Amino acid sequence: MLFRQIKHKSDNFSYIIADEPTKETAVVDPSFNSDAIILTLKDQNLRVKYVINTHSHTDHTASNEVIRSRYGAKVVAHKLAKIDKNIAVVDGDILKLGQLAIKVIHTPGHSTDSICLLTENRLLTGDTLFVGECGRTDLQGGSPRDMYFSLFHKLMQLDDKIEVYPGHDYGPAPHSTIGDERRTNYTLAKRTLDEFIEFMKEP
Repeated sequence: MLFRQIKHKSDNFSYIIADEPTKETAVVDPSFNSDAIILTLKDQNLRVKYVINTHSHTDHTASNEVIRSRYGAKVVAHKLAKIDKNIAVVDGDILKLGQLAIKVIHTPGHSTDSICLLTENRLLTGDTLFVGECGRTDLQGGSPRDMYFSLFHKLMQLDDKIEVYPGHDYGPAPHSTIGDERRTNYTLAKRTLDEFIEFMKEP
């Protein structure tokens, strides 16, 4: 697998995932990084099959059309996402790039349509989980109750060795692991649902 984390004009991360034998590629959350993405695609001679959005906020979808129109790619988002998409996915769906599989994990909380993407040992977490933080739940479509279940009943059920690649460069490092976040991320401290809801009200 070819994997690239890209940050160019903002604190948003974009990702390139490719099956090396076939060159089939997914661009995740193009954001404002299209120039850097296109340079990487050209340098590696990659063929973009999918543009995948972890959620529909504009700082993640800003360059969707640039990549879609240039490469004839199909835009993929959760079925609840209110954006122009070609493929609507739900929890548990699998996207294929050659022999490479990308599993969709629905993780509402930051938004109703938030998804994480698991491929091999890498988890792209969008705005659900950051290095040392979790996503906001006070925006439209956000829910601390949903975030609790997404974090503790889905992501924290994964193996400690899974690598975490977030949607923003907000933490002390650009990526982490489930184990490191479990041990050090204060938002993941043991709390009941009610305690977590109150915690998320704090500034």
